[in-house]
Amino acid sequence: MAGKSSAAAATYSPSLTGQRKKRPPIQTDSEWVRPDGRGLHQCRPAFLKTGAVNSASGSAYAEFGNTKVIVSVFGPRESKKAMMYSNAGRLNCNVSYTTFASPVRGQTPEAKDLSSMLHKALEGAIILKSFPKTTVDVFALVLESGGGDLPVITSCASLALADAGIMLYDMVASVSVSCIGKNLLIDPVSEEESYQDGSLMITCMPSRNEVTQMTVTGEWSTTKINEGMQLCLDACSKLGKIMRSCLKEAASGPQD
Repeated sequence: MAGKSSAAAATYSPSLTGQRKKRPPIQTDSEWVRPDGRGLHQCRPAFLKTGAVNSASGSAYAEFGNTKVIVSVFGPRESKKAMMYSNAGRLNCNVSYTTFASPVRGQTPEAKDLSSMLHKALEGAIILKSFPKTTVDVFALVLESGGGDLPVITSCASLALADAGIMLYDMVASVSVSCIGKNLLIDPVSEEESYQDGSLMITCMPSRNEVTQMTVTGEWSTTKINEGMQLCLDACSKLGKIMRSCLKEAASGPQD
């Protein structure tokens, strides 16, 4: 089946209003200017496409600003590891970066850590009992790292799993927020992540209103963490609709 994508990049901004680089002075919300010109609570345009890899059981390509990711799913197939019969299938996740993903070589995140986090984010959304004693492999390749890599990888992987026909409780959408001074910046780019005071990432199943993963770094006040969670959840809900729309367009398009 030929891959389908939305005609144009869609937006999913919420309705709610190590060594660090030198960050710009803290300003009020109305004066703050982000590197790419977005508002504090405005997400990058999301371009999604399924069927990006013909040899895979399912695949997807995602482009959020300068962050570009391609995910391939293989299986379910017989597990290579000798094991006793299990009523639940296995999920393997692997995240890797191209050598040209980052402007400065060697500055990409630890792929092993991202692979583990991707597994935790997706495992709760997959109906593992639907493919007993078999394995589903998810391979994510970051073509370009422009910030907010893991949320993009996770959302793209969920789309690829759906494209492969893997049974899911719901689609999985992921969004992150950076705290810089008194400001919360949703869907941060690499420059913003380099001088953030803290970060919050939420992965959820929008239709079920269930969170599959939440990651927090830095110091957060109760007020800020609540505001950040609401921003992420609202954006996840809107991103989930974009992902479903992408799947519907692919299903209704011409088939080979």
